Amino acid sequence: MSTVEDYFVPWIKGIPMYISPHIELAWRNPSLARMMSNENPNQPSEKVLETINKYAKVANRYMDQGLILRSKIAEINGLPGPENVLLGNGSSEVYDMVFRSFIAPGDEVIQQTPCFGIYKLRCNVLGGKLVSTKMVYKDKQILFDPDAIINAITPKTKIIVVAHPNNPTGNFMDEKDIIRIAEQGRPLVIDEAYIEFAGLQRSMVKLVKDFKNVIITRTLSKAYALAGLRFGYALGDRDVIMQIAGTLIPWNVSTIAMWAALTAFEDTETLRKNVEFNNNEIKFYEESLADIPGLTVFHSYGNYLLLDGTDTGKPGKDMIKYAEQHGVILRGQENLYGRNGWWRVTIGTHKENEKLVRLTHEFYAQK
Repeated sequence: MSTVEDYFVPWIKGIPMYISPHIELAWRNPSLARMMSNENPNQPSEKVLETINKYAKVANRYMDQGLILRSKIAEINGLPGPENVLLGNGSSEVYDMVFRSFIAPGDEVIQQTPCFGIYKLRCNVLGGKLVSTKMVYKDKQILFDPDAIINAITPKTKIIVVAHPNNPTGNFMDEKDIIRIAEQGRPLVIDEAYIEFAGLQRSMVKLVKDFKNVIITRTLSKAYALAGLRFGYALGDRDVIMQIAGTLIPWNVSTIAMWAALTAFEDTETLRKNVEFNNNEIKFYEESLADIPGLTVFHSYGNYLLLDGTDTGKPGKDMIKYAEQHGVILRGQENLYGRNGWWRVTIGTHKENEKLVRLTHEFYAQK
């Protein structure tokens, strides 16, 4: 006699529920500094909080399709109108919708590693095959390798993903190389979760006008300080976005999130302050850690930094353990390029950043 397990589609069997252990730890112990998940340390603006309170009072009503908000996003990005914009419950759901639109079992998704884990998660649940091409480590830099991406394209390639800037390395791919990849004709998804920290002038949204296969994804989790509200969006050609919208779960973005997002977009002064604070703190880290022999700090255009202490002789996991013992949660990074000194930090409050700088000096000074 068959059991219910026999009816699961084969490619989903064995895939566990996604759980982020470091976030679970942070909620269990609020005294720990949350410097591990690329959250914004600043609270939402007062204007956004007022909007949340206002629309919480009508949470008994279903929301509309967000035409006002989508029109605002289109306007900000120089696109014709709301049909160029797809809304999601965070950019994670946007990726789910995009991948469902193109991937069938056996199809391939190309990513450049190291990178964000959501691409693998959404590929796996659809029975797709993830093809990872490596970035190049050269002269203490981690560089994109567009030729590796192009050479990995096969008849089964249905999506190519480029993070812009990349998480965790914090750097951009050259525009000319993104164009070369777009010219291959495959759906090219450009993840711009952190683009506001560098400025929208670095965005590749302009390519949407020339390349129907280019899709831009963004989130309000980072520069806008709304990670817990869950709001993301995609930008692209009208026909492409509207077809992907066919996968949309009705009422996927709450009334509260939708109107709070509109307020956040209109509150340009808070965004400016968040970006200025973040970029100043990135500079603070780079200047404060520059005197530690053997420690490499990779410049970042996001709200995080990747560091490599291999040349100090100390493994990165030991730095992470030391920080946690002193009240700070950091993020690990698997060994790369035969080196084991990697670790990551999210920009915290200035006080938290000062503490982490002190802890870093203490750790690497130990014999």
